[in-house]
Parts: sequence; structure tokens; C-alpha cells
Amino acid sequence: MANLFKQMNRKEDPSVYEQKDSNLVRSLTTKDFLALGVGTIVSTAIFTLPGIVAANNAGPAVTISFLLAAIVAGLVALSYAEMASAMPFAGSAYSWINVVFGEFWGWVAGWALLAEYFIAVSFVAAGLSANFRGLIAPLGINFPTYLANPVSAKGGLVDICTVFVILIVMFLITRGDKQTSRVENVLVILKVAAVLVFIVVGATAIHFANYVPFIPAHHVNADGTNFGGFSGIYAGVSVIFLSYIGFDSIAANSAEAKNPQKTMPRGIIGSLVIAVTLFVAVSLVLVGMFKYTNYANNAEPVGWALRQAGHPIVASVVQIIAVVGMFTALIGMMMAGSRLLYSFGRDGMLPKFLGKISKKNHLPLNAIITMTVISVVIGAFLTFTFLSQLISAGTLIAFMFVSIGIYPLRKREGKDINMPGFKEPFFPIMPALGFLASLAVFWGLDNDAKIYALVWFIIGMIIYFVYGMNHKSRNQQAEVKSDDIE
Repeated sequence: MANLFKQMNRKEDPSVYEQKDSNLVRSLTTKDFLALGVGTIVSTAIFTLPGIVAANNAGPAVTISFLLAAIVAGLVALSYAEMASAMPFAGSAYSWINVVFGEFWGWVAGWALLAEYFIAVSFVAAGLSANFRGLIAPLGINFPTYLANPVSAKGGLVDICTVFVILIVMFLITRGDKQTSRVENVLVILKVAAVLVFIVVGATAIHFANYVPFIPAHHVNADGTNFGGFSGIYAGVSVIFLSYIGFDSIAANSAEAKNPQKTMPRGIIGSLVIAVTLFVAVSLVLVGMFKYTNYANNAEPVGWALRQAGHPIVASVVQIIAVVGMFTALIGMMMAGSRLLYSFGRDGMLPKFLGKISKKNHLPLNAIITMTVISVVIGAFLTFTFLSQLISAGTLIAFMFVSIGIYPLRKREGKDINMPGFKEPFFPIMPALGFLASLAVFWGLDNDAKIYALVWFIIGMIIYFVYGMNHKSRNQQAEVKSDDIE
């Protein structure tokens, strides 16, 4: 038992990760990370969640929900910035927690994040599919029900658009980081432009009566969730929080960053600031255009609102750009998720083929393909609403680990861990606030999300004790072996 406890808490030598990740090419700059972060955060959620949360939870106070979620994300982002600056390794929280807390805790954090990435890719792809179908419907083009909806929806079989979208993204990211970043940068500019067009045009159709009452009276929805009052705002925060998980995708790619001590903090914090500004503006305009009840069960509220306000051409342009721009979020999530799978394979926690780097383009191709296959299965067969409930749980667990991980990190900075280019301010108060805020948001998730998180955790524990713990590399001084290159 003592040996078991010792192995579970065995800390990885940071120099091992530096050596193992050395085959990844450091080619990404601050500009690339800003595009990656904004592209991932400002994704399907900005075109869907403001309407959904307004109708289901908060009414016009959805804006407050976005702000509160942003505050929580901001507290955690500061911890992420310091961690990524000090330890620019692939796998983000998984690798960091392995170093500062030990093998078992790193696995818990990484396994939680893995659920986030699998589901987030499927969620964004499903949202893109819904917006694409809404865009072509006025042209008289409609998919048959069995090809437009997953098997879990009435009359559905497979969401064929979701499948094709994920396959296209896989093709893009296997072209190499530099080429992918060029595509990402262009698409992010287009997407931000589409958001700004909606804000400007939509603002001309605002009716201030739609903001009254700004915080509706509280009641319990038929499904047991809260609407209105502080309870509704709080429930909205838990749903909305998935909007801000994009900065983890930046950290997951830190092993491919130029000058990570500077580029990582700038990319993480800068992308979050830009995204928060856009989210708050979109939610204010959207609930001002029409009464929030109009957005119930509407998967493309931005396009709908513009069309109903008499701007069908603008709606079409915004939705076309939005649909294309959603690829940026998928690129970010697929890159981050595949790097996490690579990290598991690198360490032997999952089959080692996942940790192999292609000799041709220095990318973890096996991890990318595995990420694609699983995301296709999830996105093709589970509904958009169902997926939205599940993303935040895994993210919040990892966020809590990273927040408290700052305390042991500070003791080792400048010793066996590099001195970071950024340090979280107001230490030791801020990391504790980040942990408590993340815990509060996690507590506000609906019961289904908590149950699914528990089931995922149990599966992870079985894999760890049956497979991962026995296969993890024993060589703490490991040099990259020749069989790590295909």
C-alpha cells in the first residue's frame, strides 16, 4: 500500500517533458496564440448561448451571467499564464499537475480535460451544423430529418454535417502548425468582423422595453432548472462557462510556442479580454432586439434576430462568416485535444502509439486521428443541448487543480522549474479565489452534468489503476527514444 501511495504521488521531473517535447517545432507566436484563443473562445457559443441562456435561465440578465463567468475565467487564466510560462509543455494541466502534485493527480486533471475536448469539438461542430442548415433553409435546401439530427433526437440517425466538418478540420491540422495558424488567423479576423457587424446592425433594432425586468422573478423550470433571480443568473454562469475554456487550448500548445515565457501569458490573457468584450456586447444587443422568450429552443438566435428585424441580407452574410469562422474553434480544440492525447501516450498512461511524432511533419498524427474518430462518434449521435451540459464539468475540475497548483509551483520556480516571465498578482490570495470561484461554478452545474462527470471519473480511475499506472514510463531521466519517431 505504501508503494502504491508513493507511485500515485510520484512527481515528474520537468526536464523529462522538455526532452520528450523537443521534437515538436516551436513556431507559434503571440499573434498565433491570440488568434487561437479568440478563435476558440469566440466560437459556436457566441452565436448560440446568449439566446439559449436568456430563454432558459437568466432573461436579460444573461449579460451578468457572462460577466460573472468571465471573472471566474479571468482568475483561473492568471494561474494558467504563470503555469504555461514556467512549464511550456504539451498537455497543459495534465503535465503541470504531474510535475507539482504527482502522477495520479495529473491523470485526474488530464482525464477531466480530455472529456472537455472530446465533447467541445462535437459541441462546436453540432452548432456549426445547425447554423449551416439554418443558413441554407431559406434557399429551399433542407436535409432529411435522419441526416440532420443525431440518433438521440426524434427521427434522427446521424448529423452528417457534423461528421464532414470534423473531418475537414482534421485535414487542416495535419497540414502543419504554421499552415494551420495562417488559416486560423484569417478566419478569426473574419469571425470577429461578423460579430461586430451583428453588434452594430443589431443595436439599431434594440427596444429598451425588452430589458424590463432586467432580472426576471425566479421560478423553477419544468426540467428542474432555475430561471430568474440570482438562482437563474447562477445557473446561467454554469452553462456559459464553457464559452471561456478556449484559453486552455492555448496552454495545450505551449510546447510549440516561440519564447513561451512571454507569448503564453500574452496569448492567454489577451484572448480572454477580447472575447469577454465581444460576448457581453452580443448578449446585450440580442436580448434588446427581441424579448428573451423568443430564443427558446433556437440554435441560431443571431441569424434569426437579424432576419426578424428586417435584415435578411446582413443575417445571411453574418451567418456565412460565422459558419466559416466556427472552424477556428474546431481547429483550436482539435489541436489542444490531440496534444493532450499525445501527452498521455508520451507518458505511457494510454497506448504508446498516441505519443509518437510523425517524422514527416513533426505532428502527433496518431493522436489527431484518434481525436477525430471519437469526436465524430460523439457529435454524430448526441444532441447539441445534451453536449452543452457536459463540457464545463471537466474544465472546472482542471481549473481547480491549476489554481491551487500555483502554491507548490512558487516554491520550485528558479530551482528545478524555470522562472516564469509572468507571475500571478496578489499571491497567495488570487489562486485561492480562482479555486473557490471554479468550485462555486461546478457546484452550480445541473445534476446530470455532475453525474456524467462522476461516471467519466470512475472510468478514468479504472484505466489508471488497470493500465496507466503499470505502463507509465519509469525512466525519469528519459531521452527521446528512436521509436518515438515514426
